[in-house]
Amino acid sequence: MITELAVERVEFTCGHCWRQWSVDFDVQRHTGPDSAEWEYFALDGHPSESPYTPRGALPCPGCGRHWVGRLLARRPVPVPPGPGGTPREAVTDPVGHRPERRHAPMLAARDHRQPVQPGPPGPGSWTDTAPTTQASDRGPR
Repeated sequence: MITELAVERVEFTCGHCWRQWSVDFDVQRHTGPDSAEWEYFALDGHPSESPYTPRGALPCPGCGRHWVGRLLARRPVPVPPGPGGTPREAVTDPVGHRPERRHAPMLAARDHRQPVQPGPPGPGSWTDTAPTTQASDRGPR
């Protein structure tokens, strides 16, 4: 039985090139017959491993290395509670009811604004490879 539906925006930060990007995953939470809870992740309508585990880590768009994501935001989708008092619209013509849905373009998981990528580090940063000048290297004062 489906107990929860949500869209989760997952942020990734590459530990190699420091690129940041985010992806929206569809998440379903199920309760099994033995009361065990399960999660199902989908990316653009395709089954996916959890982005929060090494098996489901996505590759960096810059360097291709895989990184585990972290939850950035989530939007729960209401699960219909049952027939009594729920707002619903009967579908009387299954073929003709909103036929444009079948040909609508896919709303892709990466179709939202991405984080601004920082430029290269400035002089004096910890990644600067230029040798630093020692006080003894400056000569007489």
